[in-house]
Amino acid sequence: MRQANGLGGHVRKGEESTVVVFWKVEDEKRTAEELDNEETDDKTRRRFLLRYYRVWNLEQCELPQPVLDQLPRIETHEHDPIEAAERIIAGMPNPPEIQYAGSKAFYSSVTDRITLPPRELFISAEEQMATTYHEVSHATGHPKRLNRKSITEAAPFGSPIYATEELVAEMSAAYLCAEAGISSAVIENQAAYVAGWLKKLRDDRKLVVHAAAQAQKAADYILNGTPSCD
Repeated sequence: MRQANGLGGHVRKGEESTVVVFWKVEDEKRTAEELDNEETDDKTRRRFLLRYYRVWNLEQCELPQPVLDQLPRIETHEHDPIEAAERIIAGMPNPPEIQYAGSKAFYSSVTDRITLPPRELFISAEEQMATTYHEVSHATGHPKRLNRKSITEAAPFGSPIYATEELVAEMSAAYLCAEAGISSAVIENQAAYVAGWLKKLRDDRKLVVHAAAQAQKAADYILNGTPSCD
């Protein structure tokens, strides 16, 4: 709000704010007096910093036109839907909710909802569908579908379970892209993404084979609701 006011504008009346949280861990040096008084050899201690802010989106503000003219423009693209690819999503049994908002793509197992950027933010229709396939593949792991361990259990970013789930989703997306006939346009990105997570798993062949099997089940579920057997 202070930023909007400082630019000669204001937040529109009645607009609701969103709370964002900032936190970090800092290493703080102990003083000589503290080291003498405490039974520890650690010369540093960890300090947790937590703050929250109420913010508004640009669309919720009224700003002078000269200020708006200086803002970076978001690149948008026009592309026609790929009917064969769209039919796969439309035919998925027991589908999750899909909403288009923001600039990030993600799946929430808590709400069973996929969030995707608006279609015009994708470079191509193929990239849009590949991203959609990745997220719906995550959604197959929900307890009311395939009940996949890598979705149902909490896993920190970069952990083996997290990396395995990313492999499952991306390989499933690759299978679906092949089914839709759009593999050639996105295969390099998919290969690079898979390779990155394989490094996290230190190229563990057993985990790769397991992820590939789970990915086939996910793709089969999306295509006809019946996962293949192991």
